[in-house]
Amino acid sequence: MAEVATYSKPQPIGTEENQHMTCRGKEIRTVYTEQFDSPALPFEKSNDPQKVLEREYMQHGCAHYRRRCRIRAPCCNEIFDCRHCHNEIKNSICVDQKERHEIPRHEVNQVICSLCGTEQEVRQDCINCGVCFGKYFCESCKLFDDDTSKKQYHCNGCGICRIGGRENFFHCHKCGCCYSILLKNSHPCVEGAMHHDCPVCFEYLFDSTNDVTVMPCGHTIHQNCLKEMRDHFQYACPLCSKSVCDMSKVWEKIDMEIAATPIPEPYQNKMVWILCNDCGKTSKVQYHVVAQKCLNCKSYNTRQTRG
Repeated sequence: MAEVATYSKPQPIGTEENQHMTCRGKEIRTVYTEQFDSPALPFEKSNDPQKVLEREYMQHGCAHYRRRCRIRAPCCNEIFDCRHCHNEIKNSICVDQKERHEIPRHEVNQVICSLCGTEQEVRQDCINCGVCFGKYFCESCKLFDDDTSKKQYHCNGCGICRIGGRENFFHCHKCGCCYSILLKNSHPCVEGAMHHDCPVCFEYLFDSTNDVTVMPCGHTIHQNCLKEMRDHFQYACPLCSKSVCDMSKVWEKIDMEIAATPIPEPYQNKMVWILCNDCGKTSKVQYHVVAQKCLNCKSYNTRQTRG
């Protein structure tokens, strides 16, 4: 993870997973149903407990997790590889809007072994064949994952599992989410900072599978959405209009442009009131056709309030 103490390069926040699988609606649903109805393949038996646990390690799972079990959704009583697979299929545009829903992850209580097909209560090892469903197992979130390189950990404050290593993150109780340890003494606290939708794509940020970053104003946004904003020369927070990065070089260029642009005669004595989006101060300044400069912080991120 790159440093972000200066906010010039905002940091991604650890999320439970950062991969996506494209949902193909009814076609995917049919494929899953056929897969679950097929009998489990035979496997070689072993008297070595360690070999039993490691059997077919990293060979099962979906686009989201490597695991050796599937889950039965308590909401619709259907079987899926993971909660993301369920949510993508059940929220597909091919599904009637009234029937769309998300799985209550903490209410999952039945899993199906991918090796022997035995359905059982949630546990880390199969009660029948003894295989380990996932090297990482969270009993609270009902999360299984063989790929421990993600450095998963359960945050009691968030109530969900995140990735990136517990030692690299801290839970801010005011913001109600986990941030990079680099921001522990420098981030601006915003109550419930991630308990809202991304201001660009409107996906709920708290349990998003995409990387989330915190802006200098304290508001949060998907890292990819922030990049897309910058690609389109949008440098202000969509929520509060504060600058999302250091704009001092841009302000210097605007200074030069204003100096080279004569004020038309009708506006030479015109004064206006402006509000600075960055510092929140109001100023009475001479009107200019290019931009109005805040007298307090020298920012051009301003808006005219009175003529």
